[in-house]
Amino acid sequence: MTNLETVMENLRKNHLNPQYVSKKEDVLPLIERILREGDTVAVGGSVTLDEIGALDLLRSGKYQFLDRYAEGLTREQIEEIFRRSFFADAYLCSSNAITEQGELYNVDGTGNRVAAIAYGPKKVIIVAGINKIVKDIDDAARRVKTCAAPPNTRRLGFETYCNKTGHCAKVDGGMTAGCAADLRICCSYLITGFQRQTDRIYVILVGEECGY
Repeated sequence: MTNLETVMENLRKNHLNPQYVSKKEDVLPLIERILREGDTVAVGGSVTLDEIGALDLLRSGKYQFLDRYAEGLTREQIEEIFRRSFFADAYLCSSNAITEQGELYNVDGTGNRVAAIAYGPKKVIIVAGINKIVKDIDDAARRVKTCAAPPNTRRLGFETYCNKTGHCAKVDGGMTAGCAADLRICCSYLITGFQRQTDRIYVILVGEECGY
């Protein structure tokens, strides 16, 4: 059994509704089949969603898009969108890592994304490239500290240790160990191991690298 087959089987056992597509361009039709026209939809911060063109789809007029990236929004307005996202019909985001055991591992700075994955939106659609697959939770934590957090801090312009060095200040210091920068982006941690609501979370795995 291949690594991917193991992941798909375990995601299915954990009620995380896995779907596989070989290329990025195959993701949007699948998202459109999960969403309903007129749905209120929100997104978490995600390079992956940008790469697959999800934002353009959500801005097409088919959906009521709670657009956190709309031009001219104040910080207060963005935070209001974060709160309204909990009442959305669907929430789109990526995952920082997916283990072979079919667990989702996510780390946030603000916490709005991990909160929405855990509870609130009626459906959660997670899109992740095969580069996000890791062996276990320890590898997931290391992946965030070495592969995900550094480029994200550079993208956001946050002055952190990992921005300057390319890796966390405490790679081997435990899951939550890290720097003490004011703009640290590793603050809230979520491991999703099982869903009791069997039709809530959908994981779309892409057979290419996507995002960080």
